[in-house]
Amino acid sequence: MLFTYKAKSKTGEIIEGMSDSSDRPSLARDLRSRGYTPISISEKKKNFFNVTLLFNRVFSRVSINEQIVLTKNLSGMLKAGLSLARALSVLEKQTKNPTLKKILVSITSDINSGESLSSGLAKFPNIFSTLFISMTKSGEESGNLAGALSDVGLNLEKSHYLTKKIRSALIYPGVILSAMIVIGVLMFAFVVPTLASTFKELGVVLPFSTRVLVFFGNFFSNNLILTFVVLIGGALGLYFFFRAKFMAKYIDFAVIRIPIIGNLAKELNTARTARTMSSLLLAGVSITRAVEITEDIVQNIYYKEVLDQAKTAIEKGVPFSKIFEENDNLYPIMMSEMIQVGEETGKLSDMLFEIALFYEAEIENKTKNLSTIIEPVLMIIIGSAVGFFAISMISPLYSILGSIN
Repeated sequence: MLFTYKAKSKTGEIIEGMSDSSDRPSLARDLRSRGYTPISISEKKKNFFNVTLLFNRVFSRVSINEQIVLTKNLSGMLKAGLSLARALSVLEKQTKNPTLKKILVSITSDINSGESLSSGLAKFPNIFSTLFISMTKSGEESGNLAGALSDVGLNLEKSHYLTKKIRSALIYPGVILSAMIVIGVLMFAFVVPTLASTFKELGVVLPFSTRVLVFFGNFFSNNLILTFVVLIGGALGLYFFFRAKFMAKYIDFAVIRIPIIGNLAKELNTARTARTMSSLLLAGVSITRAVEITEDIVQNIYYKEVLDQAKTAIEKGVPFSKIFEENDNLYPIMMSEMIQVGEETGKLSDMLFEIALFYEAEIENKTKNLSTIIEPVLMIIIGSAVGFFAISMISPLYSILGSIN
């Protein structure tokens, strides 16, 4: 959910902003962890037809790729011996993104005023994630800011890469099916009416399947613009319907149970949970805070619930691995077993890192093979549609030839 908030910094400065969070208490905890005292938090009502909001979403943004480059360059310059303010100034001059340029100018000004990098980043919660800010803060406290920024960049890069791989694998069938629908409508509008008029002139008795095609052909031919308006409107309507807040739980439930896609979703959430937790623990973040941040990072509501249970369990002294063991329908057995080993040996962050590497490799291999699985399914769908069309339109021609004989 999107919230607007007003908070007070340690210096007494009042800040305002917007942030995504699961609920008000989670956002309040997040603000306190950054050193701010919440004054007011209210839910931001979504308005999909707000032109200003849409403009800001599209143009006033910093992409994940830009954030990755920012962290790597900043880390490299700090390792080379440049001061933080100087490094930020260099990056501000290099960037072409006006939004990022303004952010870097603001953060540089804060640094020169004696504030920390993490507090400067925290003023832009819509741009920088809680993970980004928390790991930066831990790097400042441990005196290894360059290393922490390098870890942030690696974490962002891995997460973005996995998400992009899955999306790329799913874009292909989406494009094919969309093209098939458009071509089908055009054939109905221009080809079927011509054949239908020929059949009518010859007085051929049409079978049921042909009559259905002729009906839709006449409709599309007479209402072509209306048809495309309805198709586009229907697609947009479905998009906003599935994006609605009340649908999130049902969509998340369906995603993790769809064959093939469900396994990919589970492995993606497992890899994201493990890598985020490993990075945060390695940076020196407490385990309860690390679980809170990871809860914000994962997207599926059922995984958020498991992590919320894990946080409560840790506070009660229950082993961390126990919660994952009880939720083996979401997290694989390997997750709880490796975490248990990590708890027993004191190397929890290392074990989580190994889990992340394993499932990231699994996802990469499966997305490579996904197109091999999808292609024959698409061929069957397209072949069935073409076959139905061909049989429906050719069978009356055979009736004509039979009558001639």
